[in-house]
Amino acid sequence: MGSTYDYVIVGAGSAGAVVAARLSEDPDVRVCLLEAGGTPPPTEMVPAAVASLQNDPSTDWMFDGDPGGVGRGIVGGRMMVPRGKMLGGSSGLNYMAYVRGHPGDFDAWAEGGAEGWSYAEVLPYFLKAEGFVDSPELHADPDSHGGDGPVGVAVRQPVLSSANQFVEAAAASGMKQGDYNGPARLDPDGVASLFQTTTKDGRRSSTYHAYLEPVMDRENLTVVTGALVERVLLERDGDAVRATGVAYRTEDGGSEEVHAGTEVVLSAGAIGSPHLLLLSGVGAREKLASVGVECVVDLPDVGRHLKDHLHTPLMFAADGIGETMTEVAMGLGPDALRAPAGPLPADPADDADLPEPLAAAKAEAERRIGEWFTTGRGIASSSLYDAVAFFSTGLGDTHTHDAQIGFLACGYTPGIWEAVFRLPPAAFFEDPESFLDPTRGQVVLLPNPVQPHSEGSVTLASADPAVPPRIMLNYFDDPHDVAVMLAVMRKALEFAAAWPGGGLGDPVIPPHLAGAHEHTAGDEPSDALLEDLARHYALTVYHETSTCRIGDVVDPRLRVRGIDGLRVADASVMPNVVSGNTNAAAIMIGEKAAEMVAADHGVRLHRMVG
Repeated sequence: MGSTYDYVIVGAGSAGAVVAARLSEDPDVRVCLLEAGGTPPPTEMVPAAVASLQNDPSTDWMFDGDPGGVGRGIVGGRMMVPRGKMLGGSSGLNYMAYVRGHPGDFDAWAEGGAEGWSYAEVLPYFLKAEGFVDSPELHADPDSHGGDGPVGVAVRQPVLSSANQFVEAAAASGMKQGDYNGPARLDPDGVASLFQTTTKDGRRSSTYHAYLEPVMDRENLTVVTGALVERVLLERDGDAVRATGVAYRTEDGGSEEVHAGTEVVLSAGAIGSPHLLLLSGVGAREKLASVGVECVVDLPDVGRHLKDHLHTPLMFAADGIGETMTEVAMGLGPDALRAPAGPLPADPADDADLPEPLAAAKAEAERRIGEWFTTGRGIASSSLYDAVAFFSTGLGDTHTHDAQIGFLACGYTPGIWEAVFRLPPAAFFEDPESFLDPTRGQVVLLPNPVQPHSEGSVTLASADPAVPPRIMLNYFDDPHDVAVMLAVMRKALEFAAAWPGGGLGDPVIPPHLAGAHEHTAGDEPSDALLEDLARHYALTVYHETSTCRIGDVVDPRLRVRGIDGLRVADASVMPNVVSGNTNAAAIMIGEKAAEMVAADHGVRLHRMVG
């Protein structure tokens, strides 16, 4: 019949690892944490190696979705939906941007009925999680940060000159520099800054490293990896339904059950949590019946209201400004220089007779990765997604900033463009091998509307838990999002024109789009061309939320409506997506959920901040 614990938590990601670590602070509480993936590989610790973690079935669920009104030019016409499949979940897969969101985001949640979720009420949980390390380059507000939390928050060292130039360009276009996780975020003219990142000593600070790794030896915490949860076990007693545990599939194909004496907490993310509820018979009755799942609780909003951020890459040739891929590879050590992509032999055993230039390159690569390993400094210390600006377009959503522009300090390789981003280099660039030559520099500006009005969905494709859900991203379904995207793209072009040293020049316009719109180099792109660029090549920012949102699927204490003993704690509960990168808010949700459970059931946490 399986084992019984007080709490069973499904998903060891950005929120689930937090809930498990916090609840197991009480030695009298037995906690079981189930995770489909395993322990992160060593490369997960290296911020600059982030792209290698996507498209790897050992670390990524490798979902994809119907992009709706975009995706006309991406490979296969399907948008990638990377989700972390390992201890730490997507906090081990993301680009490590630490952004809480605008205070108005959370106040709007509370005004909409999410009692207890205003900014003043969630701020203590952000601070509880945060182990902030200040740096003069950040212009940080000291009262806005926590210094003793488990999640490292810092700026890369050394700071890249191109990231500072981005901030200067934003200032030249009328935007102040400041702490976007502090009062500066309230500036109506916006704020620009180097990114604060979830790193500690130059290494990734995922929720695995921050919360789980230090407590894996707790006797009252059982962590089961390789566990594909198939459904929540639900028992009916008259009109009452209660969650009593979960059934899961082991790595060798066996079936197991684990039971919860007090609560089951779903923390499988904005894709995984609604998928599990639907597989368990919790959702819209008629849609469950269509795939052969018996409805236990008719809850039509499960999987609906999916929100995600979308950015359109504006790429610029930037020799002498952007980091070359040769320099990036050197900073990652000799293995990054090996064949087939690099000049070193594929087998290190063949290094004995290297010619002097290659031997010198290998030695320098060893020195650089050694410096990162011992000091946390070097090119390896960030994802190269290194600066950001937030502002309002004036087109609506006056409670918050509705726009973000991110800065990527390198141009990547043709292989990464096609395999990871699904942008075909042969169509996007006139001469991809020349433009993306590893010895040349490029930079990318990433205009991103952060208050999308369009909504997507997660539904069942099959009653088989091993079959991925059907993900409808539905980008640009609402025309408002197109107007905001164009405004943010225009602002990004302002930044490019204001770049120190005379501007960045023209962005890459794919030849087939330039021809269709009779655009020539030096012309100002028309709105029609920019919209076509977005509809062809805009990409997810990996920020799926709101599929089990407060008010529809869960109550403000995250309890699933109509079911006792079952909560959801992850990004799926957000009433609306925050105006910025979502990982910090997901960690906050884990902290707040743990205290809610503790308060309801008398669990003794080391510190309660609510």
